Amino acid sequence: MIQRFSSRRTPLRRFLPELLAGAQSYDRIAGYFRSSILEIAGEALETLADDVCVRVICNSDLDPLDVSTARAAKQAMYREWCAGLPADLSPALKRRLERLYGFLSSGRLKVKVLPDKVFGLLHGKAGVVTRADGRRIAFMGSTNESRSAWELNYELVWSDESEEGIAWVQEEFEALWGNPAAVELAEAVIQDVERLARRVVIPDVAAWKEEHQSDPAAVSVELPVYRRENGLWAHQKYFVRLAFEQHQRGGARLVLADQVGLGKTVQLALAAKLIALWSGGRVLVVAPRTLLRQWQEEIWSLLQLPSAIWNGRSWEDERGVIYPEAGIVELARCPRRVGIVSSGLVTQSSEAAAVLTGLTYDCVIVDEAHRARRRNLGPAHRNEPADPNNLLRFVRTVAARTTSLLLATATPVQLDPIEAWDLLDALNLGNERVLGTKYSRWRVMSRVGMAYVLGRETAPQELADVWEWIRDPLPPAAEAPDFQLLRRSLRAPDGQVWVKPDTLDALRPPDRRRLQDVARRFFELHNPFIRHIVRRTREALEAAIDPHTNEPYLRPVRVRLFGEDDRNAIALSGALKDAYAVAEEFCEELGKRPGLSSGILKTLLLRRVGSSITAGLRTGERLLGDQDSQGDEDEVEETTASALHPLTAPERAKLEQFVRLLRAAGGDDPKYRAVEQLLLHGIENTRPWLDLGCIIFSQYYDTAAWAAARLSQALPEETIALYAGATRSGVYRAGMFERLSREVIKASITSGENRIMFGTDAASEGLNLQKIGTLINLDLPWNPTRLEQRKGRIQRIGQVRDEVWICNLRYRDSVEDRVHQLLSDRLRAISDLFGQLPDTLEDVWIAAALRRDEEMQQLINQVPDQHPFALRYDRIAIEPEAWESCREVLDAQSQLEPLLRGW
Repeated sequence: MIQRFSSRRTPLRRFLPELLAGAQSYDRIAGYFRSSILEIAGEALETLADDVCVRVICNSDLDPLDVSTARAAKQAMYREWCAGLPADLSPALKRRLERLYGFLSSGRLKVKVLPDKVFGLLHGKAGVVTRADGRRIAFMGSTNESRSAWELNYELVWSDESEEGIAWVQEEFEALWGNPAAVELAEAVIQDVERLARRVVIPDVAAWKEEHQSDPAAVSVELPVYRRENGLWAHQKYFVRLAFEQHQRGGARLVLADQVGLGKTVQLALAAKLIALWSGGRVLVVAPRTLLRQWQEEIWSLLQLPSAIWNGRSWEDERGVIYPEAGIVELARCPRRVGIVSSGLVTQSSEAAAVLTGLTYDCVIVDEAHRARRRNLGPAHRNEPADPNNLLRFVRTVAARTTSLLLATATPVQLDPIEAWDLLDALNLGNERVLGTKYSRWRVMSRVGMAYVLGRETAPQELADVWEWIRDPLPPAAEAPDFQLLRRSLRAPDGQVWVKPDTLDALRPPDRRRLQDVARRFFELHNPFIRHIVRRTREALEAAIDPHTNEPYLRPVRVRLFGEDDRNAIALSGALKDAYAVAEEFCEELGKRPGLSSGILKTLLLRRVGSSITAGLRTGERLLGDQDSQGDEDEVEETTASALHPLTAPERAKLEQFVRLLRAAGGDDPKYRAVEQLLLHGIENTRPWLDLGCIIFSQYYDTAAWAAARLSQALPEETIALYAGATRSGVYRAGMFERLSREVIKASITSGENRIMFGTDAASEGLNLQKIGTLINLDLPWNPTRLEQRKGRIQRIGQVRDEVWICNLRYRDSVEDRVHQLLSDRLRAISDLFGQLPDTLEDVWIAAALRRDEEMQQLINQVPDQHPFALRYDRIAIEPEAWESCREVLDAQSQLEPLLRGW
């Protein structure tokens, strides 16, 4: 029998309670995920017996890509859940959440979420109830599972007790419930329901400090990094707490040397936010100019940490407000608690450096800190004190004027472990707990200490000798329980840096035996390097299992690499092959010039033609003085071209021959055909790479723009993004270019709206492309660090796929091909060693281009082949912290107010 109900004729508030009274089961096709799940735990469900299970299928905004893996689905669902919550939770909503948690945690309520891209919006609402006597009834209508639907809105409902009608509705429910795209409600959502139901707001920073022990979770758990992103991983929470607690104990002095793609910026910035809230002083961030905007945007959007960047003339805050210009003196009046300046400012302007080093800080962060280094590096200078470059000199000066100093670099060692010692020595200035006093063996016998740490020399065995290395600086109590007991026996509080040599004789026998045990492994486990250099690799975090979840600390994202075999090198033939040979001859002619010492200038043409035929042709035309040539002024500046002028007669002849050959070839570059093959057909039985989204890198704008324009003509239905310099970015549609800001392009790529992006190396830093699954390198940059940075755009925290694909393109018999053959195994070992290739290997490419084989081999051999120091952070289990369940949270406005104040 079919019955029809209208809320205009008859109130519907009793319809569902009467159906569910004593019911045996209830299956429901509900509406939208967030509202449905909050409303479904109504009073009617409380009448059900304990063994009754209610199943609800909801609609969702989840992208099908987000449900490609179970973990990605859970993360995406949690983000969507958080996005729909009101900023303030009313008492009524908290009571509803408490009741909802009871149903979910008991298993009486099971919820699945179906992306709306599968069937569109679930406007159809229906349910099937099995009553106490076993009879079933189906109903359909416009009602959502909400109080307003059943009591306030105008709604229509039809009920049907016929077997045919019930079977029809049940079949619809089962089809949705069993759909492969339907995912079960994430445990993180259930946990958050409980947390919100019992949530307490800490009213101000003072209460957070005094009553809540300055808990980092209270500041962090409701930040956008949790509510809109994937939260913080165990290794990130570990560093944040480590830095914050060290700051509270007198100052954090750390090098964060995590591998690319492990979220260093968030770790550093959150630690800085906690420090600023706790201490109330200035925070200074020094970063490469190209990363300033990334820093500002990322810490504001993820951490609600306001900041101002120095744009070269004045301060500019996170909302784009530019403050009045008043000369370099304005540097001392940053309008925010956090000021961000470029490393170039402090290295090129002594006046700016003087202003900044004249202030005191709670925290200073230096990004890309490996650029702070000594000039006198190499065997000939092994016994000399460091001759610091301008950045290292700045770091050393500011170290004495800040409580905490955090240095970030993925490569603390480029060629010599002394580089890591230099960073620690800078950290030690103003805080001798790092390397000790000026009489410490770590200071006066640095090379010997490093040899012990590296295992290059046998460490001392006699306790009295080891004691000289242990006692200054004496490790803090937090280092290990043995040091806590040792300090207690010596009556040495944590603030005491060193103890006298004769204190060893005063130790009781049990303490002496304990110290003897520590001494055996001191150089391996407790030396200053691993106490103050925190380095985690992706491989180690993916392999280590969290005992609480039985899952890896970091979800593995494997890299499948293509284009590495010799047979994969792209063959050049005819005029193209001849042109490349002439380019080499031109560079050889340049090498004969007296006084031309720049390897970069000598090899300019080979770099460009190795990228693409188009880039090589335009460079040749510009060097010949072709004023009509349109190309990459950012890369080949007038000063660069003029440095080679006037050309000698043999040089000009070679260059003219090179240009003639390329013009005759007609621009048919086999690299473009390789890109099109990968995107449309794949390689080695892969799917077409276009299906997974692709970023295509070139170090040169000429190459990226040429390939993007040509691909746009071949794929007129696709929007092809070009991410380059600030004034050169945009999109191609059917071959037509439209200039757009990089922010708009970034949003379209990260949202999944665009599937293809070409990028210069401007895109190798600061982009998080977790939804893109493939990467093509049109060229191999001679600075190999760039390759790691490019890979880090897709192999990073938050990548939704378990595997990403990368293909490196190179011409056969080119400089890149020759270096690749010589270094392929060596580079793999170096990359495993440091996580990122040292910048100094760029000189290998230059030597190869100039056919200086002996010099090239010497440069290769200079790179150390053993680990610079034990990385205990790869070996120890990181104790997980359940910040996600934190119920006591610091009021958001109370967090923001002190950070908006200036210096």
